Amino acid sequence: MSMSRRAFLRLLGAGVGAAAFGAGWARLIEPNWPTVEHVQIALPRLPAALDGLRVVQLSDFHISQYTTQGDVARSVAMALQQQPDLILLTGDFVWRQSTELAPQLVEPLSALRAPLGVYAVLGNHDHWEGAEIVARLLAQAGIALLTNEAVRLATDAPLWVVGLDDVWERKHDLRRALADVPEGDCKLLMVHEPDFADRVAAFPVDLQLSGHSHGGQISVPLLGPPVLPYLGQKYPAGLYRVGRLTVYTNRGIGVIYPPVRFNCRPEVTLFTLRAAEGNGA
Repeated sequence: MSMSRRAFLRLLGAGVGAAAFGAGWARLIEPNWPTVEHVQIALPRLPAALDGLRVVQLSDFHISQYTTQGDVARSVAMALQQQPDLILLTGDFVWRQSTELAPQLVEPLSALRAPLGVYAVLGNHDHWEGAEIVARLLAQAGIALLTNEAVRLATDAPLWVVGLDDVWERKHDLRRALADVPEGDCKLLMVHEPDFADRVAAFPVDLQLSGHSHGGQISVPLLGPPVLPYLGQKYPAGLYRVGRLTVYTNRGIGVIYPPVRFNCRPEVTLFTLRAAEGNGA
């Protein structure tokens, strides 16, 4: 039986309405609806004395007309509500033509505080828009920028934070960053691009934290993200194992063009680190 003209128009209207709702959701609702992801990770080299350590990751603020100072401040408040021991920021603080807005990062990021410190690395957009500008703003906010270097945290048992410069721009030097770190100590690595994990897995690193991909910003149910960036295609979102290396990719706070999110909410990540049984104190 053929469909009547009236039924066809009703179906068409429903389809148009659903498309309009979906477009409004992706543009106006989901990009402004961050969530806290709670992730427990067991690390074989984590000392028993550090079992239960709380680490917050924030990534990809991309301050712009679409991701405002208020959006950054909200994510900072959500991070602090988790009462983290350590805060790690994995790059891309700015976006194209947004350097005039970059100083607005200082006030909200200055509120970030944690007993073991707040550390950051740069991403590709930071280099494209001015690494010196971003580095200066992070310093004004009291955040330590790690550039191919490692810092031993002020803990009773050894734990290191390692920060790499951007891989896309070929500014990274993992060997240099690990040069003075004992091989048997536990290491948390920050590097903006997640797919670099394939190289990191050959080194004695325990956990890699990355961003960059935004999870694709659009994740089609059952199919996943239709578009992913260079160096963010193999490990675009969430938790992975690459050999003995654990990798986590944060979906980020901000957006790039098109400024939409669907089935891919902005993310603040709280990690609870667990020591393997038998680790010494």
